[in-house]
Amino acid sequence: MDLGLKDRTVVVTGASGGIGREIARGYAAEGARVVLTYRNAPEEAEVLARELGGLALPYDLGDPGSAEALVAEVRERTGGIDVLVNNAVRWGDRPPGPDGSFEDVPDAEWTEVLRHNVEGALRLSRLVAPGMRERGFGRFVHVSSGAVAEGMIGGEYYAAAKAALHGFSRSAAFSLGRDGDILSNVVMPGFTRTARNEAMAEAVGHHYSTRAPIGRLLDAAEVANAVVYLGSAANTGITGQVIAVTGGV
Repeated sequence: MDLGLKDRTVVVTGASGGIGREIARGYAAEGARVVLTYRNAPEEAEVLARELGGLALPYDLGDPGSAEALVAEVRERTGGIDVLVNNAVRWGDRPPGPDGSFEDVPDAEWTEVLRHNVEGALRLSRLVAPGMRERGFGRFVHVSSGAVAEGMIGGEYYAAAKAALHGFSRSAAFSLGRDGDILSNVVMPGFTRTARNEAMAEAVGHHYSTRAPIGRLLDAAEVANAVVYLGSAANTGITGQVIAVTGGV
């Protein structure tokens, strides 16, 4: 299937590893010009960008100036942004886990998780949307988390932030759709096997795979396939939706 991505500019945030890395690879395989962003892993991002013939640029969810600089540079180098994949994430100072209670998390920490994850994605979307409206074409894909639907001890604020993307994307789809072929969707992965979480997948993956109709965890490339399709010109009618890519869990 021709996904209509050749020579389109795609920005994938948080693409130096994990699911983001496979999303970038998926778009590049379809002939897109891929801009991948990083925060803490410039070397990994540069290596991947060279592999894909793309561009690696810094981006910090919590820094408004970083978003403005990213969009300005991408426009200068490519002329515009056709697809935005909001994949970058900020966990906070402590990863999710069974220790402690959500009400014990210091105010500065939980508000940072909410603000960076929500405001970062929305701010970048606001900056990209005018160009899409002007050209009458665009795709937004916001990467969420199965924690929104399934729950996760220690992930209360992260899940709240990701849930906010669901509401934003749904309403934005109506606004954007008035101005052309501009679609906005959420992809909600479950626990996914990536190059960075092999140890965790081996330790706790069976809790998820035994519940899945397919009897296994998905890998990052399988989630990326859904993101690439939803963010392509081949997707002409799916918008305002939350697509669970979980292996059926």
